[in-house]
Amino acid sequence: MTEHASKALSSDRPHVPKSPDNPPVVVFQDVTKHFAAPGGGVFTAIERVSFTVEDIPGRGEFISILGPSGCGKSTILRILAGLKPSFPATAGTVTVKGQPVLAPGPDRGMVFQSYSSYPCYTVLENVALGLRLKGMEREEREEIARHWIRRVRLAGSEHKYPHELSGGMQQRVAIARTLAVEPRIILMDEPFGALDRITRWEMQDLIVELWSNIHATVFLITHDIPEAVHLGDRIFIMSPSPGRLIEEIHIGPPTGPAAEVQRTADFTALANEISRKVEKAG
Repeated sequence: MTEHASKALSSDRPHVPKSPDNPPVVVFQDVTKHFAAPGGGVFTAIERVSFTVEDIPGRGEFISILGPSGCGKSTILRILAGLKPSFPATAGTVTVKGQPVLAPGPDRGMVFQSYSSYPCYTVLENVALGLRLKGMEREEREEIARHWIRRVRLAGSEHKYPHELSGGMQQRVAIARTLAVEPRIILMDEPFGALDRITRWEMQDLIVELWSNIHATVFLITHDIPEAVHLGDRIFIMSPSPGRLIEEIHIGPPTGPAAEVQRTADFTALANEISRKVEKAG
């Protein structure tokens, strides 16, 4: 087993100099979202949610969001992405690099739990789709798409269709498509929820590898506490509906391969501690 440092709860975070030229990547300020409830009335998904994610030089930050089903985790991501019906927020402000979020944009990419490739397109065409929508010429977009297909270890599958791929391979396509347009923020909504444990570990390692190279800010929704602890620099714990952000926990970046780290006694103890906090919040 390779040597690695143990994660631990900490109040320490990387120092980010305050500067008008380097505004935070994301700011939620007192964000509330109401939906029309079936049969009339109003359902409050999230209430007065506030947090700041700074632009940490040379690395970005990985935020894991935990909480019971229905607490508004996906609503937070969809507001940030600018996706209806969650967007716009009912109250409060949301900014990305100091600018209000007004619509979806190429600076924010989303990976969903459901396999989101277009069945009539090949792997190459799916990965190049965002670049095509940006108006990029075919030769250039296919060159970039092939680069990301190699990065997610799908070389040789360029001309396969989604139905010919395993679940893990389909999620690799979705990740490559998202990263091909070079988003500043990556939003992941239970992306590995349908995968077996071994494949999840492989995907976690892949995300860490790619994240360490692109220096993006990543938001991850997951019900898998070990996954949240392993990947997260910081963990947000949400209350039951209406969702409120009730605790932020800094634990630092991943310290080694998922399969090794998550089998250690230290990691298990930390995951259990986070689990107790989530249970208490519920």
